[in-house]
Amino acid sequence: MTVKHEPATPAARTPALSRLTMPAAFLSALFSLAGSNAMAGSTEAAQRCSALSQSMQHLWPERSTHLASAELHAKAAYDPPAMPGEPRHPGSLLLPEHCETFGVIHERTGVDGQHYAIRFHLRLPTEWNGRFFFQGGGGTNGVVGDALGGISVASPPAIVLGYAVVSQDSGHDNATNSNPARGATAAFGFDPKARADYGHASLKVVAEAAKAVVRAYYGRKAEYSYFVGCSKGGEEGMAFAQRYPTEFNGIVAGAPGFSLPRAAIAEAWEVQSVAALLAAKDASVPAAQFSNAFSDADLKLVSNAILEACDADDGLKDGMVGAFAECSAAKVLPVLSVKVCSAEKTSQCLSDAQIVALKRIYEGPHNRTGANLYSDWPWDAGIAGAGWRIWTLGSSDGHIPPLHVALGGSSLAAIFTTPPTEVSAALQAAADYEMAFDFDRDAPKIYAVNSIYKTSAWDDISARSADLSRFRAAGGKMIVPHGVSDPVFSINDTIAWYNEVQRLNHGEAQEFVRVLPIPGMAHCGGGPATDQFNVFSALVDWVEHAQAPDRIIATAGPATPWPNRTRPLCAYPSIAHYNGSGSIEDAENFTCQ
Repeated sequence: MTVKHEPATPAARTPALSRLTMPAAFLSALFSLAGSNAMAGSTEAAQRCSALSQSMQHLWPERSTHLASAELHAKAAYDPPAMPGEPRHPGSLLLPEHCETFGVIHERTGVDGQHYAIRFHLRLPTEWNGRFFFQGGGGTNGVVGDALGGISVASPPAIVLGYAVVSQDSGHDNATNSNPARGATAAFGFDPKARADYGHASLKVVAEAAKAVVRAYYGRKAEYSYFVGCSKGGEEGMAFAQRYPTEFNGIVAGAPGFSLPRAAIAEAWEVQSVAALLAAKDASVPAAQFSNAFSDADLKLVSNAILEACDADDGLKDGMVGAFAECSAAKVLPVLSVKVCSAEKTSQCLSDAQIVALKRIYEGPHNRTGANLYSDWPWDAGIAGAGWRIWTLGSSDGHIPPLHVALGGSSLAAIFTTPPTEVSAALQAAADYEMAFDFDRDAPKIYAVNSIYKTSAWDDISARSADLSRFRAAGGKMIVPHGVSDPVFSINDTIAWYNEVQRLNHGEAQEFVRVLPIPGMAHCGGGPATDQFNVFSALVDWVEHAQAPDRIIATAGPATPWPNRTRPLCAYPSIAHYNGSGSIEDAENFTCQ
Protein backbone atom coordinates (compact mmCIF):
# COMPACT_ATOMS: atom_id res chain seq x y z
CA MET A 1 0.00 0.00 0.00
CA THR A 2 1.30 3.46 -0.86
CA VAL A 3 0.97 5.88 2.01
CA LYS A 4 1.42 9.59 1.58
CA HIS A 5 2.84 10.88 4.83
CA GLU A 6 1.60 14.25 5.99
CA PRO A 7 3.30 15.97 8.94
CA ALA A 8 1.43 15.48 12.18
CA THR A 9 1.75 18.89 13.80
CA PRO A 10 0.38 22.29 12.73
CA ALA A 11 3.92 23.64 12.50
CA ALA A 12 5.01 20.78 10.28
CA ARG A 13 2.21 21.51 7.81
CA THR A 14 3.72 24.94 7.13
CA PRO A 15 7.35 24.18 6.22
CA ALA A 16 7.80 27.60 4.63
CA LEU A 17 7.64 29.22 8.08
CA SER A 18 11.02 30.35 9.34
CA ARG A 19 12.73 28.65 12.26
CA LEU A 20 12.34 31.88 14.23
CA THR A 21 8.58 32.13 13.94
CA MET A 22 7.48 28.51 13.73
CA PRO A 23 7.22 27.40 17.37
CA ALA A 24 5.73 30.42 19.19
CA ALA A 25 2.01 30.31 18.37
CA PHE A 26 1.84 26.54 18.44
CA LEU A 27 3.62 26.29 21.77
CA SER A 28 1.54 29.03 23.40
CA ALA A 29 -1.62 27.15 22.47
CA LEU A 30 -0.13 23.91 23.68
CA PHE A 31 0.78 25.19 27.11
CA SER A 32 -2.51 27.01 27.64
CA LEU A 33 -4.05 23.55 28.11
CA ALA A 34 -2.35 23.17 31.50
CA GLY A 35 -5.25 24.98 33.20
CA SER A 36 -5.87 25.26 36.94
CA ASN A 37 -4.07 22.01 37.82
CA ALA A 38 -0.66 23.47 36.96
CA MET A 39 0.28 24.42 40.53
CA ALA A 40 -0.65 21.05 42.00
CA GLY A 41 1.17 19.26 39.20
CA SER A 42 4.26 21.40 39.77
CA THR A 43 4.35 20.60 43.47
CA GLU A 44 4.07 16.85 42.90
CA ALA A 45 6.60 16.95 40.05
CA ALA A 46 9.05 18.96 42.17
CA GLN A 47 8.86 16.37 44.94
CA ARG A 48 9.37 13.48 42.53
CA CYS A 49 12.25 15.28 40.81
CA SER A 50 14.10 16.18 44.01
CA ALA A 51 13.71 12.59 45.27
CA LEU A 52 15.15 10.97 42.15
CA SER A 53 18.75 10.67 43.35
CA GLN A 54 17.61 8.86 46.48
CA SER A 55 14.94 6.72 44.83
CA MET A 56 17.33 5.54 42.09
CA GLN A 57 20.06 4.30 44.43
CA HIS A 58 19.19 0.61 44.08
CA LEU A 59 17.50 0.75 40.68
CA TRP A 60 20.43 1.41 38.35
CA PRO A 61 21.11 -1.31 35.73
CA GLU A 62 24.80 -0.36 36.01
CA ARG A 63 25.76 0.02 39.69
CA SER A 64 28.35 2.74 39.10
CA THR A 65 25.63 5.13 37.89
CA HIS A 66 24.59 8.17 39.92
CA LEU A 67 22.75 11.41 39.32
CA ALA A 68 24.83 14.56 39.63
CA SER A 69 21.72 16.75 39.79
CA ALA A 70 17.94 16.75 39.39
CA GLU A 71 15.98 19.99 39.20
CA LEU A 72 12.43 20.88 38.18
CA HIS A 73 12.10 23.74 35.69
CA ALA A 74 8.91 25.69 35.12
CA LYS A 75 7.83 26.21 31.54
CA ALA A 76 9.96 28.99 30.15
CA ALA A 77 11.65 30.37 27.06
CA TYR A 78 15.02 28.87 26.20
CA ASP A 79 17.74 29.77 23.70
CA PRO A 80 19.47 26.49 22.83
CA PRO A 81 23.10 26.53 21.72
CA ALA A 82 24.06 25.06 18.36
CA MET A 83 25.22 21.47 18.84
CA PRO A 84 27.27 19.45 16.32
CA GLY A 85 25.14 17.18 14.20
CA GLU A 86 21.82 18.39 15.64
CA PRO A 87 19.02 20.44 14.04
CA ARG A 88 19.20 24.05 15.16
CA HIS A 89 16.35 26.01 16.73
CA PRO A 90 17.37 29.69 16.62
CA GLY A 91 15.28 32.02 18.73
CA SER A 92 13.43 31.22 21.92
CA LEU A 93 11.68 27.93 22.51
CA LEU A 94 8.99 27.68 25.13
CA LEU A 95 9.96 24.53 26.98
CA PRO A 96 7.40 22.66 29.09
CA GLU A 97 7.73 22.11 32.80
CA HIS A 98 10.20 19.28 33.23
CA CYS A 99 12.65 17.58 35.57
CA GLU A 100 16.19 18.03 34.25
CA THR A 101 18.78 15.50 35.37
CA PHE A 102 22.46 14.88 34.72
CA GLY A 103 23.93 11.44 35.32
CA VAL A 104 27.37 9.85 35.43
CA ILE A 105 28.39 6.25 34.59
CA HIS A 106 31.73 4.40 34.66
CA GLU A 107 34.03 7.00 36.18
CA ARG A 108 37.58 5.75 35.68
CA THR A 109 41.17 6.62 34.80
CA GLY A 110 42.25 5.64 31.29
CA VAL A 111 45.54 4.13 30.11
CA ASP A 112 46.51 7.65 29.03
CA GLY A 113 46.12 8.96 32.60
CA GLN A 114 42.97 10.96 31.72
CA HIS A 115 39.85 10.87 33.91
CA TYR A 116 36.89 9.56 31.91
CA ALA A 117 33.18 9.02 32.52
CA ILE A 118 30.01 8.57 30.48
CA ARG A 119 27.76 11.53 31.20
CA PHE A 120 24.13 11.84 30.18
CA HIS A 121 21.49 14.57 30.19
CA LEU A 122 17.84 13.63 30.64
CA ARG A 123 14.72 15.82 30.56
CA LEU A 124 11.43 14.44 31.92
CA PRO A 125 8.37 16.53 31.04
CA THR A 126 5.58 16.71 33.62
CA GLU A 127 3.03 16.24 30.84
CA TRP A 128 4.58 13.04 29.46
CA ASN A 129 3.31 11.34 26.32
CA GLY A 130 4.52 7.91 27.47
CA ARG A 131 7.43 7.80 25.03
CA PHE A 132 11.24 7.87 25.19
CA PHE A 133 13.58 9.68 22.78
CA PHE A 134 17.37 9.16 22.53
CA GLN A 135 19.12 12.09 20.83
CA GLY A 136 22.16 11.13 18.74
CA GLY A 137 25.48 12.91 18.85
CA GLY A 138 27.71 14.46 16.21
CA GLY A 139 31.34 14.72 15.16
CA THR A 140 33.65 13.35 17.84
CA ASN A 141 30.96 13.94 20.51
CA GLY A 142 32.48 14.92 23.89
CA VAL A 143 29.55 17.18 24.80
CA VAL A 144 26.63 15.97 26.85
CA GLY A 145 24.04 17.52 24.48
CA ASP A 146 21.01 19.66 25.18
CA ALA A 147 18.50 16.77 25.50
CA LEU A 148 15.83 18.76 23.67
CA GLY A 149 15.32 16.13 20.99
CA GLY A 150 15.80 18.11 17.78
CA ILE A 151 13.67 16.64 15.00
CA SER A 152 13.63 19.03 12.03
CA VAL A 153 12.87 22.61 11.06
CA ALA A 154 9.34 21.35 10.39
CA SER A 155 8.66 20.32 13.99
CA PRO A 156 9.17 21.48 17.56
CA PRO A 157 11.73 19.40 19.45
CA ALA A 158 10.70 16.15 21.11
CA ILE A 159 10.68 17.59 24.66
CA VAL A 160 7.97 20.02 23.56
CA LEU A 161 5.93 17.16 22.10
CA GLY A 162 5.97 15.38 25.47
CA TYR A 163 8.86 12.94 25.04
CA ALA A 164 11.34 12.11 27.77
CA VAL A 165 14.64 12.95 26.06
CA VAL A 166 18.21 11.84 26.76
CA SER A 167 21.54 12.85 25.21
CA GLN A 168 25.09 11.84 26.15
CA ASP A 169 28.78 12.60 25.61
CA SER A 170 29.79 9.01 24.62
CA GLY A 171 32.35 8.65 27.38
CA HIS A 172 34.70 11.61 27.08
CA ASP A 173 34.55 15.34 27.80
CA ASN A 174 35.93 17.88 25.35
CA ALA A 175 36.52 20.31 28.22
CA THR A 176 38.71 17.98 30.28
CA ASN A 177 39.98 15.26 27.93
CA SER A 178 41.32 17.59 25.24
CA ASN A 179 45.06 17.47 24.55
CA PRO A 180 46.45 19.86 21.90
CA ALA A 181 49.46 17.60 21.34
CA ARG A 182 47.16 14.73 20.40
CA GLY A 183 44.59 16.40 18.17
CA ALA A 184 42.79 18.31 20.93
CA THR A 185 39.27 16.86 21.27
CA ALA A 186 40.29 13.73 19.35
CA ALA A 187 42.79 12.81 22.08
CA PHE A 188 40.40 10.32 23.70
CA GLY A 189 41.42 7.95 20.90
CA PHE A 190 44.59 7.25 22.90
CA ASP A 191 42.47 5.29 25.40
CA PRO A 192 40.95 2.03 24.05
CA LYS A 193 37.92 2.09 26.36
CA ALA A 194 37.12 5.68 25.42
CA ARG A 195 37.35 4.73 21.76
CA ALA A 196 34.95 1.80 22.26
CA ASP A 197 32.57 4.00 24.28
CA TYR A 198 32.59 6.53 21.43
CA GLY A 199 31.87 3.83 18.89
CA HIS A 200 29.08 1.96 20.63
CA ALA A 201 29.70 0.86 24.23
CA SER A 202 28.24 3.98 25.88
CA LEU A 203 24.97 3.68 23.98
CA LYS A 204 23.35 0.74 25.72
CA VAL A 205 24.32 1.77 29.26
CA VAL A 206 22.92 5.28 28.73
CA ALA A 207 19.71 3.98 27.17
CA GLU A 208 19.18 1.56 30.05
CA ALA A 209 20.02 4.15 32.71
CA ALA A 210 17.66 6.71 31.18
CA LYS A 211 14.85 4.17 30.85
CA ALA A 212 15.33 3.21 34.51
CA VAL A 213 14.90 6.86 35.53
CA VAL A 214 11.81 7.12 33.33
CA ARG A 215 10.25 4.09 35.07
CA ALA A 216 11.04 5.47 38.52
CA TYR A 217 9.83 8.98 37.77
CA TYR A 218 6.56 8.12 36.04
CA GLY A 219 5.86 4.78 37.71
CA ARG A 220 5.72 2.94 34.39
CA LYS A 221 8.02 2.21 31.47
CA ALA A 222 7.82 3.98 28.13
CA GLU A 223 5.28 2.57 25.68
CA TYR A 224 7.53 3.32 22.70
CA SER A 225 11.21 4.21 22.41
CA TYR A 226 12.84 6.13 19.54
CA PHE A 227 16.35 7.07 18.46
CA VAL A 228 17.07 10.02 16.14
CA GLY A 229 20.49 11.02 14.88
CA CYS A 230 22.46 12.15 11.84
CA SER A 231 26.11 11.70 10.84
CA LYS A 232 27.83 10.23 13.92
CA GLY A 233 24.31 10.07 15.33
CA GLY A 234 23.34 8.03 12.27
CA GLU A 235 26.16 5.61 13.07
CA GLU A 236 24.84 5.39 16.64
CA GLY A 237 21.38 4.52 15.34
CA MET A 238 22.87 1.77 13.18
CA ALA A 239 24.91 0.50 16.16
CA PHE A 240 21.72 0.21 18.20
CA ALA A 241 19.94 -1.71 15.43
CA GLN A 242 22.88 -4.10 14.94
CA ARG A 243 24.33 -4.53 18.45
CA TYR A 244 21.40 -3.70 20.75
CA PRO A 245 18.37 -4.41 18.55
CA THR A 246 15.67 -4.48 21.23
CA GLU A 247 16.31 -1.03 22.70
CA PHE A 248 14.21 0.98 20.23
CA ASN A 249 10.96 0.55 18.33
CA GLY A 250 12.02 3.09 15.73
CA ILE A 251 15.30 4.61 14.55
CA VAL A 252 16.10 7.55 12.29
CA ALA A 253 19.71 7.06 11.11
CA GLY A 254 20.40 10.09 8.92
CA ALA A 255 23.52 10.23 6.71
CA PRO A 256 24.89 7.29 8.70
CA GLY A 257 28.60 7.33 9.43
CA PHE A 258 28.51 3.56 9.75
CA SER A 259 31.81 3.28 7.85
CA LEU A 260 33.51 6.08 9.78
CA PRO A 261 37.11 4.77 9.68
CA ARG A 262 36.87 4.11 5.93
CA ALA A 263 35.30 7.53 5.35
CA ALA A 264 38.21 9.10 7.26
CA ILE A 265 40.55 7.44 4.73
CA ALA A 266 38.44 9.02 1.97
CA GLU A 267 38.97 12.43 3.60
CA ALA A 268 42.74 11.96 3.36
CA TRP A 269 42.30 10.86 -0.27
CA GLU A 270 40.42 14.07 -1.06
CA VAL A 271 42.97 16.20 0.78
CA GLN A 272 45.70 14.70 -1.37
CA SER A 273 43.61 15.20 -4.51
CA VAL A 274 43.20 18.90 -3.77
CA ALA A 275 46.84 19.28 -2.73
CA ALA A 276 47.99 17.69 -6.01
CA LEU A 277 45.97 20.30 -7.86
CA LEU A 278 47.69 23.12 -5.97
CA ALA A 279 51.30 21.89 -5.88
CA ALA A 280 53.72 19.18 -6.91
CA LYS A 281 53.20 15.67 -5.57
CA ASP A 282 54.28 15.09 -1.94
CA ALA A 283 54.74 18.81 -1.33
CA SER A 284 53.26 20.29 1.84
CA VAL A 285 50.45 22.59 0.79
CA PRO A 286 49.16 25.27 3.19
CA ALA A 287 45.65 24.24 4.21
CA ALA A 288 44.59 27.87 3.89
CA GLN A 289 45.19 27.61 0.13
CA PHE A 290 42.70 24.79 -0.39
CA SER A 291 39.89 27.27 -1.02
CA ASN A 292 41.79 28.44 -4.13
CA ALA A 293 41.58 25.05 -5.82
CA PHE A 294 38.08 25.78 -7.14
CA SER A 295 36.28 29.12 -7.17
CA ASP A 296 32.55 29.31 -6.64
CA ALA A 297 32.27 29.96 -10.38
CA ASP A 298 34.26 26.80 -11.08
CA LEU A 299 31.97 24.68 -8.94
CA LYS A 300 28.95 26.22 -10.63
CA LEU A 301 30.39 25.18 -13.99
CA VAL A 302 30.74 21.63 -12.69
CA SER A 303 27.20 21.66 -11.31
CA ASN A 304 25.81 22.89 -14.61
CA ALA A 305 27.71 20.18 -16.48
CA ILE A 306 26.21 17.53 -14.20
CA LEU A 307 22.73 18.92 -14.81
CA GLU A 308 23.36 19.02 -18.56
CA ALA A 309 24.41 15.37 -18.48
CA CYS A 310 21.86 13.96 -16.04
CA ASP A 311 19.02 16.33 -15.10
CA ALA A 312 16.59 14.89 -17.64
CA ASP A 313 17.20 11.25 -16.73
CA ASP A 314 14.18 11.26 -14.40
CA GLY A 315 11.96 12.66 -17.15
CA LEU A 316 12.05 16.33 -16.12
CA LYS A 317 14.61 19.12 -16.32
CA ASP A 318 14.15 20.87 -13.00
CA GLY A 319 17.63 21.59 -11.64
CA MET A 320 17.74 18.35 -9.64
CA VAL A 321 19.34 14.99 -10.48
CA GLY A 322 16.53 12.70 -9.40
CA ALA A 323 17.92 9.59 -11.12
CA PHE A 324 21.25 9.96 -9.36
CA ALA A 325 22.18 6.30 -9.73
CA GLU A 326 22.25 6.77 -13.52
CA CYS A 327 24.49 9.84 -13.38
CA SER A 328 27.89 8.29 -14.03
CA ALA A 329 31.35 9.59 -14.82
CA ALA A 330 30.85 8.26 -18.35
CA LYS A 331 28.02 10.77 -18.76
CA VAL A 332 29.51 13.72 -16.91
CA LEU A 333 33.17 13.75 -17.94
CA PRO A 334 32.50 14.26 -21.68
CA VAL A 335 30.43 17.33 -20.83
CA LEU A 336 33.12 18.61 -18.47
CA SER A 337 35.78 18.12 -21.14
CA VAL A 338 34.01 20.68 -23.32
CA LYS A 339 34.50 23.24 -20.54
CA VAL A 340 38.29 22.85 -20.43
CA CYS A 341 40.19 26.11 -20.98
CA SER A 342 41.75 26.35 -24.42
CA ALA A 343 44.28 28.87 -23.17
CA GLU A 344 44.65 30.72 -19.86
CA LYS A 345 42.33 29.73 -16.99
CA THR A 346 39.31 32.02 -16.56
CA SER A 347 36.07 31.88 -14.59
CA GLN A 348 34.36 30.59 -17.72
CA CYS A 349 36.34 27.35 -18.01
CA LEU A 350 38.05 24.59 -16.04
CA SER A 351 41.65 23.45 -16.14
CA ASP A 352 42.63 19.89 -17.04
CA ALA A 353 44.08 19.54 -13.53
CA GLN A 354 40.76 20.50 -11.95
CA ILE A 355 38.94 17.79 -13.89
CA VAL A 356 41.61 15.24 -12.97
CA ALA A 357 41.17 16.17 -9.28
CA LEU A 358 37.38 15.84 -9.49
CA LYS A 359 37.59 12.49 -11.24
CA ARG A 360 39.94 11.23 -8.54
CA ILE A 361 37.69 12.48 -5.73
CA TYR A 362 34.55 10.93 -7.17
CA GLU A 363 36.24 7.57 -7.76
CA GLY A 364 36.99 7.29 -4.05
CA PRO A 365 40.14 5.98 -2.35
CA HIS A 366 41.98 2.87 -3.44
CA ASN A 367 45.40 1.34 -2.93
CA ARG A 368 48.08 0.51 -5.50
CA THR A 369 46.38 -2.76 -6.43
CA GLY A 370 43.16 -0.90 -7.21
CA ALA A 371 41.27 -2.27 -4.18
CA ASN A 372 38.57 0.15 -3.00
CA LEU A 373 39.12 1.47 0.51
CA TYR A 374 35.72 3.13 0.97
CA SER A 375 33.21 4.00 -1.76
CA ASP A 376 32.80 6.08 -4.87
CA TRP A 377 30.50 9.14 -4.90
CA PRO A 378 27.52 10.12 -7.05
CA TRP A 379 27.83 13.05 -9.43
CA ASP A 380 25.26 15.53 -8.18
CA ALA A 381 24.46 19.19 -8.74
CA GLY A 382 24.89 19.92 -5.03
CA ILE A 383 28.63 20.26 -5.60
CA ALA A 384 28.00 23.99 -6.03
CA GLY A 385 26.44 24.24 -2.57
CA ALA A 386 28.24 25.63 0.47
CA GLY A 387 28.27 22.25 2.21
CA TRP A 388 30.40 20.46 -0.37
CA ARG A 389 32.81 23.40 -0.58
CA ILE A 390 33.32 23.84 3.17
CA TRP A 391 34.07 20.19 3.80
CA THR A 392 36.38 19.74 0.81
CA LEU A 393 37.92 23.17 0.24
CA GLY A 394 36.89 25.51 3.03
CA SER A 395 34.82 28.64 2.56
CA SER A 396 35.56 30.75 -0.49
CA ASP A 397 36.62 33.70 1.71
CA GLY A 398 39.08 31.47 3.57
CA HIS A 399 37.51 32.09 6.99
CA ILE A 400 36.41 28.45 7.42
CA PRO A 401 39.11 25.84 6.81
CA PRO A 402 38.38 22.61 4.92
CA LEU A 403 36.63 20.37 7.43
CA HIS A 404 38.17 17.27 5.87
CA VAL A 405 41.40 18.68 7.33
CA ALA A 406 40.19 20.42 10.49
CA LEU A 407 38.10 17.46 11.67
CA GLY A 408 39.32 14.61 9.50
CA GLY A 409 43.08 14.76 10.04
CA SER A 410 43.15 14.64 13.82
CA SER A 411 40.39 12.01 13.92
CA LEU A 412 42.13 9.70 11.45
CA ALA A 413 45.38 9.97 13.42
CA ALA A 414 44.01 9.59 16.94
CA ILE A 415 40.72 7.69 16.72
CA PHE A 416 40.51 5.60 13.57
CA THR A 417 43.95 3.99 13.32
CA THR A 418 45.94 1.66 15.60
CA PRO A 419 48.25 2.59 17.11
CA PRO A 420 47.11 6.23 17.28
CA THR A 421 49.52 8.88 16.01
CA GLU A 422 50.35 12.07 17.86
CA VAL A 423 49.39 14.99 15.62
CA SER A 424 49.03 18.44 17.11
CA ALA A 425 45.79 20.36 16.97
CA ALA A 426 47.28 22.88 14.53
CA LEU A 427 45.43 22.89 11.21
CA GLN A 428 48.59 22.52 9.16
CA ALA A 429 49.75 19.57 11.23
CA ALA A 430 46.51 17.74 10.42
CA ALA A 431 46.88 18.65 6.73
CA ASP A 432 50.48 17.40 6.62
CA TYR A 433 49.47 14.12 8.27
CA GLU A 434 46.76 13.54 5.67
CA MET A 435 49.04 14.54 2.79
CA ALA A 436 51.62 12.00 3.99
CA PHE A 437 49.04 9.23 4.53
CA ASP A 438 50.00 6.12 2.54
CA PHE A 439 47.02 4.13 1.30
CA ASP A 440 49.00 0.89 1.19
CA ARG A 441 50.95 1.27 4.44
CA ASP A 442 48.51 3.25 6.61
CA ALA A 443 44.98 2.33 5.48
CA PRO A 444 45.16 -1.19 7.01
CA LYS A 445 45.66 0.44 10.42
CA ILE A 446 41.90 0.93 10.75
CA TYR A 447 41.68 -2.88 11.12
CA ALA A 448 44.79 -3.28 13.28
CA VAL A 449 45.00 -4.43 16.92
CA ASN A 450 47.86 -4.59 19.43
CA SER A 451 48.52 -5.39 23.09
CA ILE A 452 46.62 -2.27 24.23
CA TYR A 453 43.90 -2.12 21.59
CA LYS A 454 42.36 -5.60 21.65
CA THR A 455 39.74 -4.54 19.09
CA SER A 456 40.31 -2.44 16.00
CA ALA A 457 38.89 0.98 15.23
CA TRP A 458 36.72 -0.72 12.60
CA ASP A 459 35.37 -3.18 15.17
CA ASP A 460 34.72 -0.42 17.71
CA ILE A 461 33.31 2.36 15.57
CA SER A 462 31.80 0.93 12.39
CA ALA A 463 28.19 -0.23 12.19
CA ARG A 464 28.24 -1.49 8.60
CA SER A 465 26.68 -4.94 9.11
CA ALA A 466 23.72 -5.78 6.88
CA ASP A 467 22.47 -8.36 9.38
CA LEU A 468 19.43 -6.71 10.96
CA SER A 469 17.64 -9.97 11.64
CA ARG A 470 17.29 -9.39 15.38
CA PHE A 471 16.09 -5.80 14.86
CA ARG A 472 13.50 -7.02 12.38
CA ALA A 473 12.41 -9.87 14.65
CA ALA A 474 11.87 -7.36 17.47
CA GLY A 475 9.52 -5.35 15.24
CA GLY A 476 11.92 -2.43 14.79
CA LYS A 477 11.53 0.14 12.00
CA MET A 478 14.25 2.33 10.54
CA ILE A 479 14.33 5.32 8.17
CA VAL A 480 17.64 6.41 6.61
CA PRO A 481 17.54 9.87 4.95
CA HIS A 482 20.76 10.70 3.11
CA GLY A 483 21.78 13.64 0.92
CA VAL A 484 23.02 12.69 -2.54
CA SER A 485 25.64 15.50 -2.35
CA ASP A 486 26.83 14.55 1.14
CA PRO A 487 30.63 15.16 1.00
CA VAL A 488 31.34 13.24 4.23
CA PHE A 489 29.55 9.89 3.89
CA SER A 490 28.77 8.66 0.40
CA ILE A 491 25.17 7.72 -0.28
CA ASN A 492 26.60 5.06 -2.61
CA ASP A 493 27.93 3.28 0.49
CA THR A 494 24.48 3.53 2.09
CA ILE A 495 22.81 2.18 -1.05
CA ALA A 496 25.32 -0.69 -1.23
CA TRP A 497 24.53 -1.52 2.40
CA TYR A 498 20.80 -1.42 1.73
CA ASN A 499 21.19 -3.76 -1.24
CA GLU A 500 23.00 -6.18 1.06
CA VAL A 501 20.13 -5.92 3.55
CA GLN A 502 17.75 -6.67 0.67
CA ARG A 503 19.65 -9.81 -0.29
CA LEU A 504 19.74 -11.08 3.29
CA ASN A 505 16.00 -10.47 3.62
CA HIS A 506 15.03 -11.99 0.27
CA GLY A 507 13.87 -8.68 -1.18
CA GLU A 508 11.73 -7.76 1.85
CA ALA A 509 13.97 -5.10 3.44
CA GLN A 510 11.31 -2.42 2.96
CA GLU A 511 9.20 -4.24 5.54
CA PHE A 512 11.38 -2.64 8.21
CA VAL A 513 13.91 -0.21 6.69
CA ARG A 514 13.56 2.61 4.15
CA VAL A 515 16.40 4.65 2.60
CA LEU A 516 15.43 8.14 1.44
CA PRO A 517 17.91 9.79 -0.97
CA ILE A 518 17.62 13.60 -1.14
CA PRO A 519 19.03 14.98 -4.44
CA GLY A 520 21.24 18.04 -3.99
CA MET A 521 21.38 17.81 -0.20
CA ALA A 522 24.72 18.03 1.57
CA HIS A 523 25.64 16.54 4.96
CA CYS A 524 22.48 16.32 7.11
CA GLY A 525 21.00 19.35 5.32
CA GLY A 526 21.70 22.30 3.06
CA GLY A 527 22.43 22.53 -0.64
CA PRO A 528 20.13 23.05 -3.64
CA ALA A 529 17.62 20.56 -2.30
CA THR A 530 14.25 19.98 -0.71
CA ASP A 531 15.94 19.49 2.65
CA GLN A 532 13.11 20.47 5.01
CA PHE A 533 11.07 17.44 6.05
CA ASN A 534 9.79 15.57 9.10
CA VAL A 535 11.09 12.02 9.01
CA PHE A 536 10.45 11.45 12.70
CA SER A 537 6.70 11.96 12.40
CA ALA A 538 6.71 9.42 9.56
CA LEU A 539 8.63 6.97 11.73
CA VAL A 540 6.10 7.30 14.55
CA ASP A 541 3.24 6.63 12.13
CA TRP A 542 5.07 3.55 10.86
CA VAL A 543 5.81 2.18 14.34
CA GLU A 544 2.52 3.00 16.03
CA HIS A 545 0.03 2.90 13.14
CA ALA A 546 1.67 0.56 10.61
CA GLN A 547 1.74 3.33 7.98
CA ALA A 548 4.94 2.70 6.01
CA PRO A 549 6.48 5.90 4.55
CA ASP A 550 6.69 5.30 0.79
CA ARG A 551 6.89 9.08 0.34
CA ILE A 552 7.53 12.03 2.63
CA ILE A 553 6.85 15.56 1.48
CA ALA A 554 9.92 17.82 1.59
CA THR A 555 10.28 21.54 0.97
CA ALA A 556 13.11 23.63 -0.49
CA GLY A 557 14.43 26.40 1.77
CA PRO A 558 14.67 30.12 1.01
CA ALA A 559 18.33 29.94 -0.06
CA THR A 560 17.67 27.39 -2.83
CA PRO A 561 17.00 28.28 -6.50
CA TRP A 562 13.34 27.32 -5.95
CA PRO A 563 12.12 28.51 -2.51
CA ASN A 564 9.08 26.59 -1.22
CA ARG A 565 9.29 23.94 -3.96
CA THR A 566 7.94 20.64 -2.66
CA ARG A 567 8.92 17.16 -3.72
CA PRO A 568 8.18 13.69 -2.45
CA LEU A 569 11.16 11.94 -0.91
CA CYS A 570 10.84 8.41 -2.24
CA ALA A 571 11.95 5.16 -0.65
CA TYR A 572 14.87 3.77 -2.65
CA PRO A 573 14.91 2.45 -5.36
CA SER A 574 11.89 4.56 -6.33
CA ILE A 575 12.44 8.12 -7.52
CA ALA A 576 10.08 11.06 -7.99
CA HIS A 577 8.56 11.20 -11.49
CA TYR A 578 6.55 14.14 -12.80
CA ASN A 579 3.00 13.13 -13.72
CA GLY A 580 3.03 15.36 -16.81
CA SER A 581 0.65 18.11 -15.73
CA GLY A 582 0.44 20.75 -13.04
CA SER A 583 3.15 22.86 -11.45
CA ILE A 584 6.57 21.26 -11.17
CA GLU A 585 6.93 23.13 -7.87
CA ASP A 586 4.19 21.03 -6.23
CA ALA A 587 4.81 17.54 -4.88
CA GLU A 588 1.20 16.61 -5.62
CA ASN A 589 2.16 16.35 -9.28
CA PHE A 590 4.87 13.73 -8.70
CA THR A 591 4.71 9.98 -8.16
CA CYS A 592 7.26 7.69 -6.56
CA GLN A 593 8.05 4.88 -8.99
